[in-house]
Order: sequence, then structure tokens, then C-alpha cells
Amino acid sequence: MIESIVFDVGETLTRDDRHWAGWADWLDVPPHTLSALVGAVVAQGRDNADAIRLIRPGLDLDAEYHAREAAGRGETIDDSDLYDDVRPTLTELRRLGVRVVVAGNQTARAGTLLRALELPADVVVTSGEWGVAKPQRAFFERVLEVAETEPDRTLYVGDHPANDVLPAKAAGLRAAHIRRGPWGHLWADDPELVAAADWRIDSLAELAAIVSG
Repeated sequence: MIESIVFDVGETLTRDDRHWAGWADWLDVPPHTLSALVGAVVAQGRDNADAIRLIRPGLDLDAEYHAREAAGRGETIDDSDLYDDVRPTLTELRRLGVRVVVAGNQTARAGTLLRALELPADVVVTSGEWGVAKPQRAFFERVLEVAETEPDRTLYVGDHPANDVLPAKAAGLRAAHIRRGPWGHLWADDPELVAAADWRIDSLAELAAIVSG
């Protein structure tokens, strides 16, 4: 029985369109150029940020992030970034008595922005606030603390095989892979992911039926 569901953020709850468009604008390259490079590094199993490093080799990403913030061109998250099924699904899960947690690899500022959306969730937290990130086991230990349920009664939902599904399973949680975004689509039929995932879904709306059995 699933008692808590924990959600990844990027390309699970939120679209990354504006995130990458913002970086493209800052780097002064066409958005489709950066998007194509994101696809290329995803196909190679590399970190998304490597797409930026391909455009500006040697760039200090942390320093550049703060430079964008100082220039008033930093992170923004609002309701337009949410997938259409997010609020209805989270609302329904809470109606069913499920504890809803949002915990992804985002900055501390993203945590503040996400909480400002007042999502129907019990906890919203990010790796930047915890000081530990996926796929580290310590991240999923923190997940279990805020989920307040046993691992086999906790479901982690995400699009990324190496950051979401595989480490969640290694930590003893249940895992659902959502076919969304570059990682979700490209790796949807990867044999290791297929073998590891307890469920493979195309929409968050499918979670209510999973909880209901």
C-alpha cells in the first residue's frame, strides 16, 4: 500500500522550457541551439548542464547563475510552468489520504518559488536546501524522513533513470517512471529502467489508480 508519494520537479511537475530559454538568452544563442545540445547530452547519458559547457567551455556555472540573479534574469517558476495534471493529481492524492512530498534536484531559490505556488503538497523541499542531491543515497534518506513512511510504502515519481528510478529503488522505495521530457522519452524503454520501475506512466493522473489498487 502506498502511503506517501514523492515527486521529482523538472519534467515531472514543471516544464523546463523557460529554464533553457533563459539560459539561451543569457548565453546569446538561439533557443533551438541549446535545446539540441541538451538532447545530445541526454542521449549520451550526461548531465544536462553539459549542454551549457559545450557552448561556453570552462564556464563557472555557479558564478554565472548568481550573475543572472544579480542582473534580474534569474530563476522563475510560476503556474504556467506546471504540467496540466499537477494540481488535479496532487489534490486527488491528498483526498485519498496520501502524504504528498515534492523533493527534487533544484536550488534553494527554486524551493522558495515552488512553495509560493501553494501546491497541494505536505512538504516542498529541494536538494539545494538539504545540501545533498540525487542520486546520492543520503538524498533518499532525507526523502524518507519527510515522507514519514516506510520505504516500501513510499513511491518516488520521476523522469530520470539514473537520478530518480534507480537510486530510489536502491534505497528501498517504490518507483514510477514518467515518460516526460528528454530523459523520460529517450530512456523510457531502457531495459534496466523497465526492470527497475514498479510502474511506468504517461501522466500523473494515473497515480490515483495505483494508490487505489
